[in-house]
Amino acid sequence: MRLRASEVIGAGERLHAAARGLLEDHRRAVDAVREAWAPLHAALARAELSRIPVGRLKDVTEGRLRVAVIEAAGFDTVQRVLDAGPHRLRLLPGVGRQTADQALAAARQLAEAVGETVAVHLDVDRPGPGTTALVAALHLLVQAGPDVRRAVAAAEALDSGLGPLLADAAPAAGRLGRLRLLRLRWSGRERRARRERALAAVTGIGRLVRQAEREGTGLLLGQASVDLLRGTADEAAAWVGFELRSAEYHGLLAQITELAGGRPDPAAAEGFLPEAVAARVRAQFLDTTALRVPLRGYQAFGARFALAQRRVVLGDEMGLGKTVQAIAALAHLAAQGEGRFLVVCPAGVLINWTREIEARSTLRAVVLHGPGRQDAFAEWCRRGGVAVTTFQALAGFPRPAEGGPAMLVVDEAHHVKNPQTRRSAAVADWAGPCPYVLFLTGTPMENRVAEFRSLVRLLRPEAGSGTGDVETAAGPAAFRAAVAPAYLRRNQRDVLAELPALQWTDEWEEPGAGDREAYRAAVRDGNFTAMRRAAYARPEKSAKLRRLRELVADAAANGLKVVVFSSFRDVLGAVEDALVRRPPGGGPAPLFGPLCGSVPAAQRQRIVDGFAAAAGHAVLLAQIEAGGIGLNLQAASVVILCEPQLKPTTEAQAVARAHRMGQVRAVRVHRLLATEGVDQRLLAVLERKSRTFDAYARRSAVAESAPEAVDVSDTALARRIVEEEQERLGAAR
Repeated sequence: MRLRASEVIGAGERLHAAARGLLEDHRRAVDAVREAWAPLHAALARAELSRIPVGRLKDVTEGRLRVAVIEAAGFDTVQRVLDAGPHRLRLLPGVGRQTADQALAAARQLAEAVGETVAVHLDVDRPGPGTTALVAALHLLVQAGPDVRRAVAAAEALDSGLGPLLADAAPAAGRLGRLRLLRLRWSGRERRARRERALAAVTGIGRLVRQAEREGTGLLLGQASVDLLRGTADEAAAWVGFELRSAEYHGLLAQITELAGGRPDPAAAEGFLPEAVAARVRAQFLDTTALRVPLRGYQAFGARFALAQRRVVLGDEMGLGKTVQAIAALAHLAAQGEGRFLVVCPAGVLINWTREIEARSTLRAVVLHGPGRQDAFAEWCRRGGVAVTTFQALAGFPRPAEGGPAMLVVDEAHHVKNPQTRRSAAVADWAGPCPYVLFLTGTPMENRVAEFRSLVRLLRPEAGSGTGDVETAAGPAAFRAAVAPAYLRRNQRDVLAELPALQWTDEWEEPGAGDREAYRAAVRDGNFTAMRRAAYARPEKSAKLRRLRELVADAAANGLKVVVFSSFRDVLGAVEDALVRRPPGGGPAPLFGPLCGSVPAAQRQRIVDGFAAAAGHAVLLAQIEAGGIGLNLQAASVVILCEPQLKPTTEAQAVARAHRMGQVRAVRVHRLLATEGVDQRLLAVLERKSRTFDAYARRSAVAESAPEAVDVSDTALARRIVEEEQERLGAAR
């Protein structure tokens, strides 16, 4: 008895010491991040408060505070009031104790609000001592990898489990343990109870030690401690790591410091859902043991929303990580014992989905695409995993009578907005009996409110029944309330304060004689597509091409990567020829693409990978419907749109391929426009469509925007613009 008890207790003590040691190492690493972040955050908050005039204190006190005498004394900003403190303020003529205390209380209230909104930006191009220290501290935790999170969770469980047991087992420890136990046997009721607790504790310790041995917990704790004790991170390596994996660095920073990057408005992070729905989502448990990456708070909420509400549209703005939220929901279900899942997506992002599943979770991805897809489907039915297939291939698979997927994920779900199409019917057939269905789309409504309504009805007929034409006419607030149980959207500006700036410039170019001649010919022929491409019909005289070459030359001089989007393959051909034949900046730049619909999915991903891996300046050419969907292009910090699009969501989606979580540089967007003709008319349409989207599918300050003004098809729009331009130019055939 003595030897066995002492051995068990000794093993428990060693395991407990390893757990406590890891927790201490992790605490030091986390504290280093907080200590590096705090002065940067404080300096930003101070600078912001120094720009806020003291008159704003009246707003906080609803006009009750007399600030004129304080301002006259030179305390003209909120920060100067805070610096003055109560004693200096009370000494001012006309300022009593009550006024001074009210001014300071209001200033502190503003300071708290500012502290929750200012963001620490990590500028990879202008690193300072403070930001370098922060990136280096984060680098140690990022480099330690996802196993450290698992190890810390295991260490916390062992600390809380073994600590009390070791205390209770103390009478059974040491050489004289058996003798003490024998003495306790005859020492009254209380000592008998202590003896029983000691024996039970030894049993409990043995159980935890054996479980740790089976699961390899000791090795996990030891390796995690080694990873966290590598010493000071190499600063250059830390910045390289940040540039390659900035989303992970920012995610850790947001977890470690509650205010890091600006704490988002909780209502915004929860998509402004009704409180009853939001409360149900918050109560949903989320098991992340099968995830390899940490989740932002809003991402965890999105995964919980999919699980709690079961059949939903996740409509987050591009770049917020809808894919990882879907993977988190799949990982939770897998941890609960489910084994089969299905992801449907456009062919161009199929490879990206398999990469994301394997990189961000422990789940197995099974590709159902290409000649062997039927064999792969049979293997998935037998073994399970996350099957990834395309809209086109889905219709060719028989829905299993039993053992279907626990969750169906449909990426770029706006592709099934028309219930009459074959792919919509296939998705509906698979979605019908599926217990969990998750539609992902940043553009749930491209032209009409009816498109949005059809998506919701496909998932939840009972929710869609409250979004008919009469209710829609009642306004966006009623519409949003009707779809709230099935629709969640968050916007970048609300939840990703650390994103670098997005600088949008409309480049208006005066058409040359060749441009005007080509445009008039297109108008005369009533050819709307030719009207949109006319600025590139005479490449050697094209004003837009001339400006594009200047923008590329400027990017080359600064070592920046450029992505050029157009709807038209022949426009990209003209751009490619212009950049190859007369390379701007004195030498040819690495040129990738064009990415277009005819390029196979795997080749598309290889092109994007090559563009991202190129050292310094490079140019990627892409058709906007192909390159603007699903692919991550955050290597680019300059985006050029060769012409305005028919849908605002098309432009936003393309730009968001670059300006997304993971981007570390400011993104400059240049939209090339001709000063007369179709471009001007399209911009007016884009503005009206954007207002409708804001009112119905995005929470917005826009009050009541009627859909009728823009509820027109692209065909009707084109016909109207052609007729108006023919009348303006007198060019009707």
